[in-house]
Amino acid sequence: MILLCRPDELAEGQSRGFLIDDLKLLLVRREGRVHAYENRCPHRGIPLEWQPDRFLDDSGSLIQCATHGALFLIESGECVAGPCAGESLRPLDCREDDRGIWLLA
Repeated sequence: MILLCRPDELAEGQSRGFLIDDLKLLLVRREGRVHAYENRCPHRGIPLEWQPDRFLDDSGSLIQCATHGALFLIESGECVAGPCAGESLRPLDCREDDRGIWLLA
């Protein structure tokens, strides 16, 4: 297991990006649950954000690719709008406890 951050470093409705070795990943907390995905748009294979830790659309309800505007459901990673509609972000296994949010290897 790899420690990504403390629980209080990912507030409700917020997102954060991480680089672990060569793996770019993102976390989003929604309704108290942490969702983890590879930070890679299925359309072009590029990172989703232009600015650090900015993965959500203006409403905060969807993950957005800053390059082509694709929108992904936070809970499943499924693309619901944009050039990769029907494809999905690759989910990553993570766990949260009182000490931190952990990436499961």
